[in-house]
Amino acid sequence: MSRKQQLLKRHRRNKRIGLLAALAALLLLALFSWWWLPLLLLPLLWVAHEAWFADHLFYAPTDDYAYRFAQTDEVPGVSLAAGRLVVPGLQVQGDETLVLQVGLRCGWLGRLLDPGVRVSCAEGDDLQVFERGVRGLRYLNLSGMGPALAEGRLTLAGRYCRLVGQPRLWLFRQADPRRQRVMVIAPHADDAELAAYGLYRQADEAWIVTLTAGEIEAEHYQRMGLERAEAARLKGRLRAWDSLAVPLWAGVPQARCAQLGYFCLQLPAMRAAPDQPVGSREAELSDTRPFRQLNSLALPGDDGVPSWNNLLADLRALLLKARPEVVVMPHPALDPHPDHVCAEQAVREALQGLEWQPTLLLGYANHLHDNDRWPMGDSGAGVALPPVMDDQALGRPCCLSLDTALQYDKAMALGMMHDLQPRPPFKRRLRRLIQRCLAGRRPSPFGENEFFRKAVRRHELFWILK
Repeated sequence: MSRKQQLLKRHRRNKRIGLLAALAALLLLALFSWWWLPLLLLPLLWVAHEAWFADHLFYAPTDDYAYRFAQTDEVPGVSLAAGRLVVPGLQVQGDETLVLQVGLRCGWLGRLLDPGVRVSCAEGDDLQVFERGVRGLRYLNLSGMGPALAEGRLTLAGRYCRLVGQPRLWLFRQADPRRQRVMVIAPHADDAELAAYGLYRQADEAWIVTLTAGEIEAEHYQRMGLERAEAARLKGRLRAWDSLAVPLWAGVPQARCAQLGYFCLQLPAMRAAPDQPVGSREAELSDTRPFRQLNSLALPGDDGVPSWNNLLADLRALLLKARPEVVVMPHPALDPHPDHVCAEQAVREALQGLEWQPTLLLGYANHLHDNDRWPMGDSGAGVALPPVMDDQALGRPCCLSLDTALQYDKAMALGMMHDLQPRPPFKRRLRRLIQRCLAGRRPSPFGENEFFRKAVRRHELFWILK
């Protein structure tokens, strides 16, 4: 069982215990002839839960984030005076990754409405949002604001919280990955776009490799009248098409895209028995060829056998064909999705002993262990660093800035992805309406799926992996 599954199991257990305690209290009220009070309180308690307690947050908002960056990357002499951030002698080129540690203390409004820090300069404002009830160290992403920071024009102001203590700044420089050959490893169609559309859109040369067809959980197509297996096969074909067609919106031709057609959530089973075929959970298929037929490249796994050895052979062939200088893949410590974990492991294994080696490995996280809302805040906002509560080696952050036009292009790419198009369930839509009315949360203007809010941002955040 993954760490996230363990946390979710504990969260659900605690919620059940809380509900049982609440029901017992309401029954006691009813026994004392206050039968009308439970009828009044139950709807109010449910609305309060949906507005303020429904987030999957598996840590205390009072905990400090536990990043440990190298002292050689820290910029000395940082101060915050009357809201203005001052960094004497700072030299910037404009494309550095800038991370600012701040201490936050929220007031009572910050327990009901999302607290955040507004970063302002003449070029525009950014609001980076954190957990309700925040009280600890957090990390702002100031990438793209280097010139304003160097000139002393950057101001910080808390929203429903205040900044306390001495800020600290880290500056990370790295070779621009956009000026190199880039290969993005996507466990499923849309992972490349969610994590790295801005990167591969601007890269000198980009390749997109999608490992699975993403055919499961096809209830949307079952509601059209299809049987379970038929719906899964249709969804897999659509997502396979998406993985090859949507990158063309960013100028990446089909000849530099590959859909490997392995089956969703089966990569861990494949890795456990590398030479054994592992079929689909729902599509009643044990042949990957229906999902690979649009590929323009011939690959070792074209015999259709869904095995780990075939996956490694496919990746080695693609790495030798593309010879990427930068490989972008899920972060092994941040992203807990089983297919994402195995995607990173597959790339590592495929690179072992290979005659071509990339110069840079970048990790991304489309899912988190501890906070399902990260990045918090609205579409278009910056991406603050994610919660990290233990001293683990994540690598150095590497952040790219996306201007407004590029953000809109990214939103349109996500809108073409079939898996992001169906409406969320009624309960989720009702929860968002309650949160909009009571907690001040705004929906994304680009779509109802939560990934439109989380992914269409002014930053794309990666981590340089060893």
